[in-house]
Amino acid sequence: MIIKLTATQQTILNHAHQHTAGRIEWFPETLKGGAKAKTIESMLKAGLISQKKRTTVMTKVAYVALGIEPPLKEPKEPGQIKTRENSKQAQVIALLKRPEGATITQLCETTGWQQHTVRGAFAGSLKKKLSLTIISSKDENAARVYRIASD
Repeated sequence: MIIKLTATQQTILNHAHQHTAGRIEWFPETLKGGAKAKTIESMLKAGLISQKKRTTVMTKVAYVALGIEPPLKEPKEPGQIKTRENSKQAQVIALLKRPEGATITQLCETTGWQQHTVRGAFAGSLKKKLSLTIISSKDENAARVYRIASD
């Protein structure tokens, strides 16, 4: 399926590709009000752009319509951690990297989170996004201890 771009669509998409890594943040000065809204709507319907939270980005369809190879997502290496040093996530990771690991209670006390939030961070941020392997075991006091598996 070949999509015919209007001059305005092509200008917007080229700018996004060249200047903002595919994010739609700029529009020509001549495009205002209702015309801007219609252009965005037509690009959404054609599948040229998608909206994720508050960000509008180019889709693979847009890259193909421009005759450009879509960028490949850089795969994260397992254990590659990108987090702020002073964040709660960094605190959780530091506790889990200790040889003795950490219990849910310790993690809750450190972060101020509830138990279900800590478990959600394990499943979402740590396992899925950061590709960390979390192991658990019961200690002699019958408390479950969690650790980040060392390679």
